[in-house]
Amino acid sequence: MRLAIFADIHANKQAFTACLDDARARGTDRIILLGDFVGYGADPDWVVETAMALVADGALAVAGNHDRAVGTPSETMTAEAQAAIEWTRGRLGAAQRRFLAELPLTAEDDDRLYIHAEASQPARWRYVRETADAARSLAANPAQLSFCGHIHQPALYSMSMAGKMTQFVPPAIPGADVPVQLLHGRQWLAVMGSVGQPRDGNPAAAFAVYDTDQREITYCRVPYDVEAAAAAIRANGLPPRLADRLFEGR
Repeated sequence: MRLAIFADIHANKQAFTACLDDARARGTDRIILLGDFVGYGADPDWVVETAMALVADGALAVAGNHDRAVGTPSETMTAEAQAAIEWTRGRLGAAQRRFLAELPLTAEDDDRLYIHAEASQPARWRYVRETADAARSLAANPAQLSFCGHIHQPALYSMSMAGKMTQFVPPAIPGADVPVQLLHGRQWLAVMGSVGQPRDGNPAAAFAVYDTDQREITYCRVPYDVEAAAAAIRANGLPPRLADRLFEGR
């Protein structure tokens, strides 16, 4: 089975559409959604409705911190993120808010764990920035392979049975899809890049494809209409920086 794995969509309709189209063109069989459907972007209602339809059709989804913030005003966020969430609350209907509120923090399937942030304390929303963070997350769960997002920067970590860590960072250049074989005998943590707001210097939307039979992950980048996504942010009165950073990939 070939899984298409998306994280940090952040209400970016143009980026999510481009990634879904690309994933389908690659012949993927199932969709995995690692949270943060809302926040930052201008189309939270469309993105959540799309996610709801995908889940109804067999996709798997977990919650991100921005999703939780819609119904939990006490979540700590930056001023720009908070402004976007307050605006988002007015755009979502009851069914959409209920969908976000009922998403689990983690999900398991076969030998895989899916989570938005790291696994030791999922509700604290800690980032996987370096090998020490990855090691903590891997030590906290028995899954041979786990997938997370949250940091908006793709990376791949592994831990040997002796506790030795390795790290691989996919190149942040367009068209550089990198397939990586996940060897047996190691525990793996695949960190997704962001669909809707990449922060690794490449503005192209990011997702990954995992082949469960070949045990191979491919990090994918997809160009999309950044101008349209940024214009929608500005037109809705959201903080201008949220539009500007789409062009920078930062």
